[in-house]
Amino acid sequence: MFHPIEIPFGCVMLFNVVDLKEGVTIEDVELVLGEMCNVVKNNYGDDNGGFIGGQVYRNAGFISEEGSVASPDDKVNKRVQQNLGDIVIVTYWQSFEQHEKSHADKLFKEKFSRLAEFCDNTYEVGYEMLWQGVPED
Repeated sequence: MFHPIEIPFGCVMLFNVVDLKEGVTIEDVELVLGEMCNVVKNNYGDDNGGFIGGQVYRNAGFISEEGSVASPDDKVNKRVQQNLGDIVIVTYWQSFEQHEKSHADKLFKEKFSRLAEFCDNTYEVGYEMLWQGVPED
């Protein structure tokens, strides 16, 4: 469950931002989120399904001054921070088409709709890998 993942070059990454409704906590959605992730891992994780691996992150609320062009006090950064959501789900797939097929599946839709009941907004943006690397020994 908490094993490291290897991301092959050429895969796609989907970045799903989850904005919880006012008063809903991460603890309120942990089980639903876990069930949804388990469905993906157990049902779409072969060459046909295309799922490679994934991660779930909680928004810690910090913005890097060193990695940002604008200052943290900048209005743009404040607007960005407000739109970051409470949770992000990062998944890696062999192709965007395989991602879309899995997410159109009845089993996944059932689990995702349960999570969506706790949300004001969710959106998912896809990225194609341009580079990856690890420190040299």
